[in-house]
Amino acid sequence: MKYRKFGNTGAKVSILGFGAMRLPEIEKEGKFYVEEQKSIELIQKGFDLGINYIDTAYPYCHEQSEAVVGKALKGYRDKVYLSTKMPTWLVKKRGDYRRFLEEQLKKLDVEYIDFYHFHGLNENWFKNVVLKLNLIDEALKAKEEGLIRHISFSFHDSAEVLKEIIDTGVFESFLCQYNIIDTILKKTLAYAVKRGLGISVMGPLGGGRIASFADSSQYKDENIDFISLGLRYVFSNKNIGVALSGMEDIHMLEKNVEAADGDISMTPDESRLVKRIQKDREKLGAIPCTGCNYCMPCPHDVFIPRIFYWYNYLKVSERDFVAKNRYKEIPEISQYLLADSCTECGECLEKCPQKIDIPQRLKECHKALTQED
Repeated sequence: MKYRKFGNTGAKVSILGFGAMRLPEIEKEGKFYVEEQKSIELIQKGFDLGINYIDTAYPYCHEQSEAVVGKALKGYRDKVYLSTKMPTWLVKKRGDYRRFLEEQLKKLDVEYIDFYHFHGLNENWFKNVVLKLNLIDEALKAKEEGLIRHISFSFHDSAEVLKEIIDTGVFESFLCQYNIIDTILKKTLAYAVKRGLGISVMGPLGGGRIASFADSSQYKDENIDFISLGLRYVFSNKNIGVALSGMEDIHMLEKNVEAADGDISMTPDESRLVKRIQKDREKLGAIPCTGCNYCMPCPHDVFIPRIFYWYNYLKVSERDFVAKNRYKEIPEISQYLLADSCTECGECLEKCPQKIDIPQRLKECHKALTQED
């Protein structure tokens, strides 16, 4: 495992981090439960393989992720950097910062959190929640008391807004989206490093979108491992400290660790392929959904992330039969409904970090995925 300096925080982090948003779950009578023992063993296997940074959050895995991560940290706490996030959207008054922090410390069963993030900052939440309620003062106080080690934020907005937040001089690290097909913040990452911030990246494989290129006829002659390519693309950017991967099983974990252990440089041919993918992606018109599930639950039981996944699979892989059949099976294998059940209530719009026009895109998905060949 390779390790990098994490800004001016003093931490040296593994280039591969464990994202605890996609822990294995089972469904019982419409409710989801984390498979606790399986998840603990998976996380600890990651630690044993050299991962020393784990990231969770208040809502992950139906609000169960933090408790499981806390249990997995037993015996590893002094070897691993713990990152979690305060649910910014639930904050109504200044005291909520401390209330959530104390609740999360208890759930994690730890005395301190290494990197405590304001979750999902955009321009609105930064100005109308963080600044308006003086939450930075609350964060500074928590740091002085040793409850958190570093003040951080996760981010979903433009490069201009990111620079504005960085320039406050308060934050020590942040988490943002970055991968082969999401590079809008690339220049700002270099700026952040110059300002001394540590950078963690979510979605290095685009929520599974990049892996699906393997099924595309456009790239069938490339003979390339797209998972490895996607990870190495992120790893090769030296401005990035740690890339978080939501690993759901041992096979995925070992494959990602193998990429982090090996040569992370890009060959000239791979660099040319990346540029080709980026151009092709723009032409395909795929939906920039990362599968974060923030839009869920839908009040009308539309399975938004899964629908977007199969639409993107259709666009990228050109395997119409597979995508269309998997789409039609959604009501048969779950309690969820298809895109035509959307009532355009708009509840999902404010939740989406990618600012996707979900109701409109659902219409496109249903048309494309039910169209007769």
